[in-house]
Amino acid sequence: MTVLLKHNKCSCGFLGVRVVRTCMSVVGELSYEYTKSLKISLKMQTSDERPKLYMDEHKLKQDPHDYGLADDPFDIESFKKKFKIIVVRYQGNELEFDMVGVHPGIANAFRRLMLSEVPSMAIEKVYIHNNTSIIQDEVLAHRLGLIPLKADPRLFEYRGDESDQGAEQDTLDFELKVKCSRHKDVKESSNFDSIYKNHKIYSGQIKWLPKGKQAQIYSESDVGPIDDDILITQMRPGHELDIRLAAVKGIGKDHAKFSPVATAFYRLLPEVKLKKDVVGKDAFLLQKCFSPGVIGLDENDRAYVKNARYDTCSRNVYRYPQLADVVEMARIRDHYIFTVESLGALKPDVIFIEAVKLLKSKCRKFLDEIEAP
Repeated sequence: MTVLLKHNKCSCGFLGVRVVRTCMSVVGELSYEYTKSLKISLKMQTSDERPKLYMDEHKLKQDPHDYGLADDPFDIESFKKKFKIIVVRYQGNELEFDMVGVHPGIANAFRRLMLSEVPSMAIEKVYIHNNTSIIQDEVLAHRLGLIPLKADPRLFEYRGDESDQGAEQDTLDFELKVKCSRHKDVKESSNFDSIYKNHKIYSGQIKWLPKGKQAQIYSESDVGPIDDDILITQMRPGHELDIRLAAVKGIGKDHAKFSPVATAFYRLLPEVKLKKDVVGKDAFLLQKCFSPGVIGLDENDRAYVKNARYDTCSRNVYRYPQLADVVEMARIRDHYIFTVESLGALKPDVIFIEAVKLLKSKCRKFLDEIEAP
């Protein structure tokens, strides 16, 4: 949003309102395009018409006919024709999709919203009644806070006063109560698991304590830790933990433990062109200069571009004089490859939709402030 407003350079605020209204249209179109279908055909301009950044050995070179996306006049009808979202891969908690035809400020806004403003549930309060293990209280509390929970944050409210014990609408209570002891029937062994009981403490040993009518709405499998095999600490006979935990709703901007994603990032679509025929040993060498799957070899050992999407733009080809003038590498400046990996509480497509809703609400709020008398 800041980038878009910056280029309007007006003090009266009229153009600022126009820009925010435009962003509202963009966000609305984003939401419509993505929810309409997870797989749509990609109808784009020809490769030569699209804005590019060329990659030389030591620098980036801009297309001489491209004056930058910031100077492009924005038209909503033109945007609707160019804008596309196509889902490339969706496996488990990982989503890869292409967003085509948007300003980099908008693409980056979605990335930041997914990381820091889409909420999730996490352990915020740790009440340690007893801890005789070797791990310090503050370190133990920090480790417990980073355990991801299954609870859907959309079903809870933000907690108001931090001094209270919370209510069933905004708090989830848990308990970790374990004691390490020695098995009496085992004398000597090199396997600690066979000698000691509760030798290793895992996240699966955290028990949910329903609050109010929560037991009628949720089950422990709906709100407990996402993974049961996260190691919290190790103990020996005589060590004991007696801890009560309180989980609340929060956002990653306040603390990273509230971020719903393990990672959310984008990169520009690579483009690789061969300007000359490359055969024989040079073709094999050229193939090794790129990531697997980028350069292929036909039956005559002639190199060809198989799939430029997988290129990491390492520029290793410039290390070899005989290949330096063979390849033209570029990146498409309005084609973003997004990768979103969810922790599991929300599916990655849901996280993206929530980010779209957040940006729309921010634009609406800004418009209301500008238009207020």
